[in-house]
Amino acid sequence: MPIRPLHDTPETTALRIPAGGVLLSADLAIPAGAKAIIAFAHGSGSSRHSTRNRYVAETLNRYGFATLLADLLTEEEEVIDLRTRHLRFDIPMLAGRLVDIAAWLQSQAQTCHFKIGWFGASTGAGAALIAAARRPENIMAVVSRGGRPDLAGDYLREVMAPVLLIVGENDPQVLDLNKWALAQLNAQSKLEVVPNATHLFEESGTLEAAALLAAQWFRDHLE
Repeated sequence: MPIRPLHDTPETTALRIPAGGVLLSADLAIPAGAKAIIAFAHGSGSSRHSTRNRYVAETLNRYGFATLLADLLTEEEEVIDLRTRHLRFDIPMLAGRLVDIAAWLQSQAQTCHFKIGWFGASTGAGAALIAAARRPENIMAVVSRGGRPDLAGDYLREVMAPVLLIVGENDPQVLDLNKWALAQLNAQSKLEVVPNATHLFEESGTLEAAALLAAQWFRDHLE
């Protein structure tokens, strides 16, 4: 059954979260009555300011989900990465920070009662899937948008949560990688192909379609 938006966009709280021995900047939004929080794993070279991920987060907020948009690199690391471009592809390191973020969410009074979902984009999808495999408790579902789930490698077979892989119809290389990843994932997982969309979902209506698919997937697996 299609879901309908329930809420206005809530206020956002700026946070600093300890992870991987550093402090990561993050934005937390909690609608009234939320039962789950969706934590975002951004793709290569992206951050909590990603306009696409913010759009998806605001959509999820309207459907009653709390959201956490956290940078996976510090400001100092981002400066280095702009030059070397190596940290954004250190998937195990990024996954370790996501594990720490999940632990932090489960330790805080305002978020400890929430189930957790991961939303990964591009290379962030690989890191999110590794995090889901390494810390499966309380992870209700994972969604990948234009993601590289193949970067999770052998961890794919260890992911217990249902995974939705969303790929643009006109993103053939990533579509092939997602088809391969789906074959490694559990039987609850699914691939959705968004018509007319390319890798960044820049075409009219395609990002909205992906956001609604994500909201439906998280809602279906909330219980």
